[in-house]
Amino acid sequence: MASQQGYGQFCPVAMAAEVLGSRWTILVLRELICGSTRFNELRRGVPRMSPALLSKRLTELEAHGLIARSRGADRGTPVYRLTQAGEELRPVIMSLGSWGQRWLESQLSLRNLDPSLLMWDMRRNLKPDALPERRITIQFLYPKLERGQRKWWLVVDKTAAHGPVDLCMIDPGHEIDVHVVTDLRTMTAVWMGITSIREAVDSGQLRLNGAPELTGRIEEWLGLSAFAAERKQVRA
Repeated sequence: MASQQGYGQFCPVAMAAEVLGSRWTILVLRELICGSTRFNELRRGVPRMSPALLSKRLTELEAHGLIARSRGADRGTPVYRLTQAGEELRPVIMSLGSWGQRWLESQLSLRNLDPSLLMWDMRRNLKPDALPERRITIQFLYPKLERGQRKWWLVVDKTAAHGPVDLCMIDPGHEIDVHVVTDLRTMTAVWMGITSIREAVDSGQLRLNGAPELTGRIEEWLGLSAFAAERKQVRA
């Protein structure tokens, strides 16, 4: 008798769907593919997912052999990494994103605005090599958001032990090298490749202040979505 929880089919597509079809599972895999390895890092990539459900999904992925859990260098916080089986899903997940970027309506995705997710993605896609060797602090200001989500800082320090780019919601106390003032919708559209930085600046929807050698090269150091280069397709 087939399990009520599954499709009851021997087809490999059905069996794979039983593993990957649970709510949030594909997004958890997306975060692991993008380089998140610790629980708190994963949570920042799926901020609307409850900690209890994230823990459950990680346990399920480990049971299916898609991830492996180990102890970090400090022998404390668990570290999660993709196994060979999990790594083989990388082109599958990326293809889903490419398909979504090409075929799904842009305005629909722009309704799902989330500053914490946007800034976390921008933090890990930023390109430190395009910036000077000294510490650089970039402030993003979204004046229309609530106070707790209005200001964000990206601190780029290539010598930092925890990584070259840090995301702060509290003023880190450093001198600001670049101010970016915009609205969340515009910044999301730029990051997704729906509009360009130049178009946003020319329209007055995005303002840049800071040293010209930094603001003038923003397109070099501000990493965009991995799917930003995908061109929209016209549905027949």
